[in-house]
Amino acid sequence: MSLRAKYRRRALSMTSLIDVIFLLLLFFMLTSTFSKFSELDLAASGAAGAASDGGVLFLQVAPDSLRLNAKPVDLTDLPARLDSDEEKKLVLSLAPEVTSQRLADVLVALRTRPGLKYTILTPS
Repeated sequence: MSLRAKYRRRALSMTSLIDVIFLLLLFFMLTSTFSKFSELDLAASGAAGAASDGGVLFLQVAPDSLRLNAKPVDLTDLPARLDSDEEKKLVLSLAPEVTSQRLADVLVALRTRPGLKYTILTPS
């Protein structure tokens, strides 16, 4: 006589495993970010003061072009064009169709120039 009882293995239920995998997938999809965020320094402009002691650059930002002092410039060439000038102040004029992503790209390119102060004019 056998002291061991016959043990019959049951088939594993895949339902609970699939539920756990689905919940993990859902958790990781909701907690991860798929786009790159960057921090932009924006400050409110101060009160109008006296005339500036240095020159001022004027940058026109359109959805597909940039113009620095009425001359076309590429976004990748913008920091080099700013380094060649001695001015430390920049006025950005935005076209009405400019997206926030386009503005962020321009501000990231301007960040490479230390000491540059800029003012953003928005369309009315």
